[in-house]
Amino acid sequence: MSKAKAEGQPKLASKRTGPLVVVALVLLAAWFGWSAVRQWQQASVGTELEQSRDQIVGGVQTALSGQLDQLRKLVKSERVATALRNGDGQATAVAIREGWPGTEEVQVVPASLDAAYADPKAFGYSRLALLEAANAQNEVVARVVRDAGGQRLGLAVPVVLGAQGPALVYVRQPLLRLTATFDQVRVPGAGYVALRQGGHNVIEQGNAGLADGAEALARPIGKSGLRLAAAVPDIEPGPLGLGVIPSAVVAVLLLAIAGMLQFGKGKVPMPRRRASKDATEEDGPTLRESLEQVPLAVVPAVAEGGPPPVPGVAGQDVPAGIFRAYDIRGVVGRELTPQVAALIGQAIGSVLQVQGLREIVVGRDGRLSGPELSAGLIEGLRRAGCDVIDIGLAPTPVVYFASYHLRAGSCVAVTGSHNPPDYNGFKIVVGGETLSGDAITELFLRIRDGQLHVAAEPGSLKQREVNADYIQRIADDVQLDRPLKVVADAGNGVAGELAQPLLEAIGAEVIPLYCDVDGTFPNHHPDPSDPHNLEDLIQTVKRFDADIGLAFDGDGDRLGVVTREGKIIYADRLLMLFAADVLMRNPGALVIYDVKCSGKLSDYVLRNGGSPLMWKTGHSLMKAKMRETDAELAGEMSGHFFFKERWFGFDDGLYAAARLLEILAQREETPSEVLDELPDSVSTPELKVPVESGTPHALVSLFVSAAQVEESPFVGARLATIDGLRADFPDGWGLLRASNTTPVLVLRFEADDEAALERIKTLFRDQLQPLLPGVDLGF
Repeated sequence: MSKAKAEGQPKLASKRTGPLVVVALVLLAAWFGWSAVRQWQQASVGTELEQSRDQIVGGVQTALSGQLDQLRKLVKSERVATALRNGDGQATAVAIREGWPGTEEVQVVPASLDAAYADPKAFGYSRLALLEAANAQNEVVARVVRDAGGQRLGLAVPVVLGAQGPALVYVRQPLLRLTATFDQVRVPGAGYVALRQGGHNVIEQGNAGLADGAEALARPIGKSGLRLAAAVPDIEPGPLGLGVIPSAVVAVLLLAIAGMLQFGKGKVPMPRRRASKDATEEDGPTLRESLEQVPLAVVPAVAEGGPPPVPGVAGQDVPAGIFRAYDIRGVVGRELTPQVAALIGQAIGSVLQVQGLREIVVGRDGRLSGPELSAGLIEGLRRAGCDVIDIGLAPTPVVYFASYHLRAGSCVAVTGSHNPPDYNGFKIVVGGETLSGDAITELFLRIRDGQLHVAAEPGSLKQREVNADYIQRIADDVQLDRPLKVVADAGNGVAGELAQPLLEAIGAEVIPLYCDVDGTFPNHHPDPSDPHNLEDLIQTVKRFDADIGLAFDGDGDRLGVVTREGKIIYADRLLMLFAADVLMRNPGALVIYDVKCSGKLSDYVLRNGGSPLMWKTGHSLMKAKMRETDAELAGEMSGHFFFKERWFGFDDGLYAAARLLEILAQREETPSEVLDELPDSVSTPELKVPVESGTPHALVSLFVSAAQVEESPFVGARLATIDGLRADFPDGWGLLRASNTTPVLVLRFEADDEAALERIKTLFRDQLQPLLPGVDLGF
């Protein structure tokens, strides 16, 4: 028996292997130790950033308060007060400017703002919003505005201009008077801060790659509507997922073991294990077993699968599946109830509170479940402290319009869009930005984790009617040069409330079809992208010898078109017509289209002097891309059209119909002749293949991977993978993508002739069929 065995101590290393084991232990210790140091450094960045954030918040708040106080004092000063009593607006402006060195401009305008509304684009929408805020609050207000070719600090205060009555003083200051504190506070280079107003970054510093997650650490700047967003990189976990302290402890233990091996002649005292009757002395713990026991002793939660579960909270049973890529949508009664709607409302309200926002517009479509879900949503919003403006029954674009018209900036449309009658959902805008992707997921996480704001007092609730204002706003801008006879099919959706009065207001003769709102959709499904749903419209157009037929979806944000001859004009060709019109007034403007649109669209936009850009399908994704690129126009194959030129940039089927009729009425040719001139090809509508829930994206991922290998049948095609797979060949193209709203695969094909179309369809079918054995693909 060896001496080691006789002494009852296991020998972990021989003279030959001992140095190697010691080196291995030291290297492991260095690994764990460096991880601890790195995590500590990353944590210190977070602490430093929060300190910088709070200093900047304080500095901006002080600067803002100083500007507001200065304007209050000047308005009450003897010289300014005298000019106001005399009704002399010019003298008032001069007195304020001379009493406030460095001021760029001062204007005194009537409180009615008639001149501003006569040409709001030239006046400036942000200036107009600032002055309206001063009117509404009857107090001095300040905001960041776009004026004089850039960002400025704008201030406004209501005054009385002698016998002329109520007026507003507008003061333009350099933005530096608000943001100077950014130059005085050090922001860690690895972190990120941004002064934000709504969805706009006024100024930002640090790692811009963290911008999307910066709302988690945001802090409001008083009640100004400004907020300071901040973010730090995620702390990278150490080996085995250990945190900073466990990593340090493991490093020390490993060094201790190495030291004992090096200086203790290979003997390491270890606790004896009681041997069974048949056990030998060789059954002691091995080095591997000893190392495995270290993290178990230090961080038992990690060894057992992570931190303990979050305690149960109200709302954790809200189904995650209703939180989609573009909105929230589910089956009423099974997934959506008034209680779930209330939790969603409270989550939305919590997001508004974080952003320093308070007012929000709510409207609903004509579904039978709309009133109770809308009531639940409003209850939750008010519980979070939001002031709710309920506009009642209204198309989704009217809800969007109301958020601008009523100066709320945020809204929720309770709508199931084009889904079956037993569906409903929510389309959400916060601070002018449509929520999608991670922002939708955040709502679910807030509900699941109980991170819901509860205000000391519930927010207010008031009802407003805006349908007439919506019609008037469009009719003031769009009028037909000659009358056109139009059949308008609302499919019993909520657009039926406005289709006839709106189109008549711009000068059309309207024949209504299924314009009575009925949430059961008794005549046909309100989805104009499906040709079967346009059959009644085609027959009615022919029967009345109308110039054109227009179809709207369930909530009025999409448009379908048929000609007098019964030909369906798909949305990508309509987008060509819209693009040519917009580009006449905006040469070089960017036009965005989704991956389902015609291959001829890009060339058409280029020939008309524009810049085409293909992007992902989805109304919220399109709006985000428009904001990012400052595009004037965008459109999707599904019938969503987004006009920023002369409108607000949101998708609006009713407004798109008005713009279409305006273009057609300007031409001497018949509408059919105008539309026939647009480039065309042989194509299919959207083809949908139902699959099991949860599998569409996985199937598309497999399809994309197979198409990108070297010997793939797609060799020779130009592949685009921004949204599924689009393969462009010299004579046509095919697309496969996963729907983000329903469990279906979406396909579309286009080619120069039938033979090429069939070849491309066969290629996609042959590659897709092995992924769906036994399924009839239907194309």
